Amino acid sequence: MKNSHPVVLIGAGLAGLTAATYLKRHGVPIRIFEASKNIAGLARSIQDPDGFTYDFGAHFITNRLAAAVGVSAQSRHMPRYGESVFRANKVYSYPIGLMRSPRYLSSALWTKSTNLFRSRPQNAAEWFSQAYGSRLAEEIAIPLTEAWSGAKATELAPSVGEKFTSSLPRVMMLLGASRFTKRTVAVGYSTSVTESPHVWHVYPEGGIGAVCEKLADEVRECISLESPVEAIHTENQEVVGVTVNGKDYDASAVVSTAPLHVLPKLVRGTDSLHDLSRIRYRPMIFVNLRLRGRNLLPNVVTWTPESKYPFFRLSEIGMGLPWLVPDGHTLITADIGAQVGDEHWTKNDEQLGELCCDALLDLIPDIHSRYLGCRVLRTPVAYPVYLNEYESRRKEFAESTGIAGLYCIGRNGEFAHILMEDVFWRTRRKMLRLMQERNLI
Repeated sequence: MKNSHPVVLIGAGLAGLTAATYLKRHGVPIRIFEASKNIAGLARSIQDPDGFTYDFGAHFITNRLAAAVGVSAQSRHMPRYGESVFRANKVYSYPIGLMRSPRYLSSALWTKSTNLFRSRPQNAAEWFSQAYGSRLAEEIAIPLTEAWSGAKATELAPSVGEKFTSSLPRVMMLLGASRFTKRTVAVGYSTSVTESPHVWHVYPEGGIGAVCEKLADEVRECISLESPVEAIHTENQEVVGVTVNGKDYDASAVVSTAPLHVLPKLVRGTDSLHDLSRIRYRPMIFVNLRLRGRNLLPNVVTWTPESKYPFFRLSEIGMGLPWLVPDGHTLITADIGAQVGDEHWTKNDEQLGELCCDALLDLIPDIHSRYLGCRVLRTPVAYPVYLNEYESRRKEFAESTGIAGLYCIGRNGEFAHILMEDVFWRTRRKMLRLMQERNLI
């Protein structure tokens, strides 16, 4: 190799470990610095003394990713998965229930028939209206988008809709395959690799963190825990090294999983990334409600677009992943969009639990008699917010950081709306590009 310095990876979560194993398998020397005491980042599970297991959201992977990582033998098939929308005390399954609604269907058909005369959408609100019709957009898609992003749909870029680009015929084909095979076939879960009837949801024993542990087995000796990267050094717009705990390390390249708005604080020797500091992420609160009983919600995932609810999404873990809860019980995770320091963020666990229980009376009238307490997980960096004001800069950054030898990976590092499987495959492709560009192969 032309450069004997190692590639430095910042972060030992799914993206960082995927990159590390890929590089090591190709003979590239690596060094991984993780700021916390543990690997896996947010991809970890917590079990309480009563037998309830908590994730940061309802995580699961596919059998394809399990095979690629090597955890197929310890992964269970997810017995059930489906999504519904609850609005005006009515339940609509997604997408069939919405398609059957005359109200939404007529609006969508009218919109499709007149789209040829419409200009290209300039924001997310226009994108949803043109894609789904004005009624479904205004009553469901736009309120949900604003709830999880914390921004007005008119302020969001139309690229927000990229998450929903699967064609209806393909969605129906995959749903049909799910019924035929009795598998929870993945629909809309991955854009980097093709979805098919042969790709379904699974959950590894030991939790999602088991995926990271398996990847770490190959590179464990290269991982330094409690080692926060304090600076990334550049010369002439090219990476030369990093500073960790006051010590300098040379690097042939640096691969970062840090949130994009943090990057300008780390990079030294250039101010070309300064404008990334304005990029926003949506903080989230996950309220995990422990309850007696099971199958209390209409579906594994239930979307609640009405503003009267503090949450926008509900996931019944006991319905989709029953082994994560004790027999005869369930766990419902309520996703609440927030801002750090706002009224929801500052509530304690019991206050948030009672807030969610009160709001859930429409769906579970006897919820208070079933309620056994809750556990709350908070993250200040959850979802990228695609504001129109920096959309051109986001697209530019997606092509290149502008600094030779600096690469960003993972949902937070790429500032992308992607799930675990996309993180894995996109990271591997980016590492191939790194080796080619840095003459490491």
